[in-house]
Amino acid sequence: MSIYLFITAVIIIICILFNKISSKIGIPTLFAFILLGMLFGSDGLVKIPFDDFRAAEQICSIALIFIMFYGGFGTNWNEARPVAVKSILLSTIGVAATAGLTGLFCHFVLHIGFLESLLIGSVISSTDAASVFSILRSKRMNLKYNTASMLEIESGSNDPGSYMMTVIVLSVMNGQASAGPILYTVFAQLVYGAVIGVGIAAAAVFILRRFQFATEGFDAVFVFAIAVLAYAVPGLIGGNGYLSAYIVGIILGNSNIKNKQAFIHFFDGVTGIMQMLIFFLLGLLAFPSQLPSVLKTAIAIFLFLTFVARPASIFLILFPAKSRMKHMLFMSFAGLRGAASIVFAIMTVVDPASTNHDIFHIVFFIVLLSIAFQGTLLPFMASKLDMIDENTDVLKTFNDYSEETQVQFIRLEIGEKHQWKGRKLKEIVFPPDTLLAMIIRNNETLVPNGSSVLQENDVAILSALSFDQKTEVHLVELPIRTGNRWIGKMISEFSPNPGQIVIMIKRGEQIIIPKGPTRIQAGDVLVMNKFGT
Repeated sequence: MSIYLFITAVIIIICILFNKISSKIGIPTLFAFILLGMLFGSDGLVKIPFDDFRAAEQICSIALIFIMFYGGFGTNWNEARPVAVKSILLSTIGVAATAGLTGLFCHFVLHIGFLESLLIGSVISSTDAASVFSILRSKRMNLKYNTASMLEIESGSNDPGSYMMTVIVLSVMNGQASAGPILYTVFAQLVYGAVIGVGIAAAAVFILRRFQFATEGFDAVFVFAIAVLAYAVPGLIGGNGYLSAYIVGIILGNSNIKNKQAFIHFFDGVTGIMQMLIFFLLGLLAFPSQLPSVLKTAIAIFLFLTFVARPASIFLILFPAKSRMKHMLFMSFAGLRGAASIVFAIMTVVDPASTNHDIFHIVFFIVLLSIAFQGTLLPFMASKLDMIDENTDVLKTFNDYSEETQVQFIRLEIGEKHQWKGRKLKEIVFPPDTLLAMIIRNNETLVPNGSSVLQENDVAILSALSFDQKTEVHLVELPIRTGNRWIGKMISEFSPNPGQIVIMIKRGEQIIIPKGPTRIQAGDVLVMNKFGT
């Protein structure tokens, strides 16, 4: 047990370090995770034996739940609404067109069996949300024409379509499907998945708004369970769990619920771990020694997919909408393949359906090419096609954009002798670049105006620009024990080390913001800041 935990911890640490290194040298992070998995795998240097496709499918399917959920949760619907229809058409009709064209190419050009060709097209038809999000965020790609939002919704919502087509083709190959059952499968996947997703999301929002959790952090655990429930319930009756999880994510992420920012931080970490897990595991599962045997087939499919099938589906949807040529060309190139395609390829291995080609390693190679080639060149293509917009911020398309805000809040208590007591706000000269945002009076929150009068025991909340410099600020604590030479001294006399200033005194349960005349007492804890670079 200990050795497995040791290996797991080492792998996670290496993945995190790779995340930093890969961004500096220009290699997409997720590509680095796959390579790391291959390095640890049976054909790699570490040679960890792992070829359990069924276990890998189950683990990766669970990981995809949170990637899909957070893809929806992080989408800012206000930014995405103008392009939502186009994006949904791309994730449905566009995915079907990509799958069909790729399948026809595999059959008529590469001479692969018809159903097997459609299976390859279905598996590889969706773009990867994790890959797209990773590049948009890490490269801060501020794109014109709401392209970031369009890519975000399309890549976040097209996995359910690819999954559904894969399931249908496998059923046909097994001789278990005719026209009637296929139509019902399509209906069940879409309708049950969507309706259940909306229902679960509505119930979750109701509970989050009205229920007080006993322990801080339990609300994040509750949302974690909701994401799992959103996938599991539709699956019990034939619905599309990935579609449901994505819809629940969008609704929760764009609802007015408490602690949303904490949820974003929580699921950012969860999704990061899941991405590491899924890409590393897929790399571990692959056998590099088998890649040369699928080299020609994988390259041919990749080239056709990238330069014919994907552009054709993009132009089919966006050209009638009179989109600009450079916008359509960039959207065509931005169709990265990723983890979902490999997970769906694993389904072809564990399914009883007979195939004559190594679909897993074909798709695996295509994903490697896509992430390495398209992922690396995406910023270059954005620049060459003049798609960069200096007047926008790609982070606005995500619900955690508030992390970028430069506003902080300051709390002031109006005491008996405070100089603002009894004065109207319009008579008070506030510090530059500050605003009185609210007044808390007798546990009630008041929205102030110029005629508002500050009273004794009021708490004034001011907003101001936050500190946004590269200089690091380190906080250190100094307990004042009995016999300390500073006891009884004023803060103005306190100077133990150059470059330090006392910013707070913890005195029992009391927090004191000190001034020059404030005297230090035994039992105080002085909180000091120390600046460094």
